Amino acid sequence: MTQENDAPQVLVVGAGPVGLTVAHELLRRGVRVRLVDAAPGPARTSRALATHARTLETYDQMGLLERLQPRGRRVQAFTLHQDGTVLTRLGTDYSHLPTRFPYTVMIDQVITEEVLRTAVEELGGRVEWGVRLESLSQRDDAVGVRLRGPADAVTELTVPWLVGCDGGHSTVRRCLGLRLVGSSSETWLIADATVDADVPQDSIHWVRTRRGTVMLVPFPEPGRWRLLDTAEADHADDPDVIGARFSTKLSAGLGRPVRVQRPTWVSVFTIQQRMIEQMRVGRCFVAGDAAHVHSPASGQGMNTGIQDGYNLAWKLAMVVAGRADATMLDSYPAERVPIGRVLLGSTRKATAAVQLRNPVLGTVLPLVVRLVNRVPALRGRVQRKIMGEMSALGVSYPGSPLTVAADPGPGPAPGGRVAQVTAAGALDPGWAQVLAELRDPRWSLLVGEAAVRAVAELPADVAAWLSVRTVVASSARVDTAGAAEGTGGAEAARHRPLPDPAGRVRADLGLGPRGWLLVRPDGYLAARGDDFSAGSVTGAIPGVGVARSASSAV
Repeated sequence: MTQENDAPQVLVVGAGPVGLTVAHELLRRGVRVRLVDAAPGPARTSRALATHARTLETYDQMGLLERLQPRGRRVQAFTLHQDGTVLTRLGTDYSHLPTRFPYTVMIDQVITEEVLRTAVEELGGRVEWGVRLESLSQRDDAVGVRLRGPADAVTELTVPWLVGCDGGHSTVRRCLGLRLVGSSSETWLIADATVDADVPQDSIHWVRTRRGTVMLVPFPEPGRWRLLDTAEADHADDPDVIGARFSTKLSAGLGRPVRVQRPTWVSVFTIQQRMIEQMRVGRCFVAGDAAHVHSPASGQGMNTGIQDGYNLAWKLAMVVAGRADATMLDSYPAERVPIGRVLLGSTRKATAAVQLRNPVLGTVLPLVVRLVNRVPALRGRVQRKIMGEMSALGVSYPGSPLTVAADPGPGPAPGGRVAQVTAAGALDPGWAQVLAELRDPRWSLLVGEAAVRAVAELPADVAAWLSVRTVVASSARVDTAGAAEGTGGAEAARHRPLPDPAGRVRADLGLGPRGWLLVRPDGYLAARGDDFSAGSVTGAIPGVGVARSASSAV
């Protein structure tokens, strides 16, 4: 338990990146969490490596980016080799999806879990290792669970809510009667090893030979790589044979001698492309691999799971605190099940592309790549498509129950990311304030400076779940306006100015003098309008699911 003698309000099953994300975001919002994992202790071998742009944005909003990013390696290219020739090196193109992180960071999952686990502990949580969920049952107001811990100690308890983040073989999913739908396909071999090869480590390398395709994915440590063999998966129990086989294939594909040292870890896996059609059953939820399993070809598994957990946690925290109706939780499967469906489609295509087993396609590939290289517009389109599918920056929720439609106009549309800004743009003082605001665990309301008087009409008790910021040319202007209009004192406590001296925030967000944007705790836009009033927000609040008790005074 997070606090002695306090019963948990949420039981999180599974302490990988997804479960740790859920626990962190619940604890950050004052929810009591019990976090259990069947493993005897933290994992010591890496699984996921790739951390994509949207996940980096999420880490920033969680306040953990500065702990994680320095421990990884930036990757900004895909290099294709065939029979000793570099066919192309595709860079990253995020011009259609502005972000401060136009790259992928390779971070060992062991490190990711270590950082998340430490952050959970700092918030008063802890992982209970060696504790396995055996069964669960539900009633209208709670979930009954049976846990088996160390020395076969059995505990039965009742919790208000349960989140299953217990992986591809999820016990929670099985107990809920949820079935993975899909298929399994090829078997691949994966190995981690030091590789003596003169290839840049800022790129993922796709190496084609007559004996199949090998991929090289860089670890943060110099010279260390993750290797994938998409053609041969035998002799997995003999690391020396595996190292020698990779050496032979890479030497042929790169056209020069390559030595793969004895792998420190080897695993064989059958690629699964499966998902469930619902992620909520009553008071229980599933997230991450418990809800969707798929090929690792594009490195999206962990990232998608973290986004699942981040999406769910703030909603569940609002319900636990009595600030939202339980119907808000229906938006979790409504938003995330379609994402899982799209993910399976994209990873299926990525798997086929990586393997490229058709010999005819192998012959045609150099011609196709040559055409792409010669036509800048086509090359850019290919790069943008790859980045769009991998980065998750294009994920939006326009049809969500929590999204209030608005007339098209400048700035982000409801359902889209608010932080659509480049690294250079983020240096603007106004944008720096917006990004800091997105780290607040509450909802955010951004309003134009001409709406100061209307802001005063908002009730003080919304401060528990809503941060109000008035976007102004300078902090002095709002102070002067407040004093002149008699809206200092109590009104000042209800909102803070967000200085935007260059006007870039107002231009980028399409925020007029009386405009407003209602931003969800996960950084997506719920609603917007051109003429702010307490009544305008009252119209949006039922749409986002805030409980009447929390908004009746508006």
